[in-house]
Amino acid sequence: MPRLLANALLFQLGWLVCVFAGDSPWLLAVAAIIAVHLLWVSSWAAEGKLLLSVFLAGSALDSFLLNLGVFDFGEPRQLIPLWLALLWLLLASTLNHCLAWTAQPWWRGSLLGALAAPLSYYAGARLAGVTLPLGTGPTLAILALTWAVVMPVLHGFARLYRAQYEQQLRSRRSAP
Repeated sequence: MPRLLANALLFQLGWLVCVFAGDSPWLLAVAAIIAVHLLWVSSWAAEGKLLLSVFLAGSALDSFLLNLGVFDFGEPRQLIPLWLALLWLLLASTLNHCLAWTAQPWWRGSLLGALAAPLSYYAGARLAGVTLPLGTGPTLAILALTWAVVMPVLHGFARLYRAQYEQQLRSRRSAP
């Protein structure tokens, strides 16, 4: 239980750093948070694949939403800023740990995604000066629908990489 609490607290600390730091050197604190996380997990390879996959998929999703006009960062851009991309990395660090309870049944992840993610985006947007050109209500609705699908998919990534890691362990144990 202490590790789950530490995982949740590190995520929250990272969230605050990202939202308040913008693209400043303070983002290096996220690297420290991820390093601590990786020191605690049993398999850097399995967890690293999850972190990278969620980072890339989430950054692509938010960049897509940016290009649809859901977010405005105050300057023309096609890709989301680094601070927002790093939030995906931090989220990935919670999937097998403090958010593992949302993996089964699938609707827990959908419900959490639909409720918590839009509020997180809204708070982050307010604190970081990001505007929501479609308006608050429509943006929150888009995010709720999107995240109702995203969370179970992210848990699918986590499940896949855990299964691959466990298979590798079994293969090593049975090898002569």
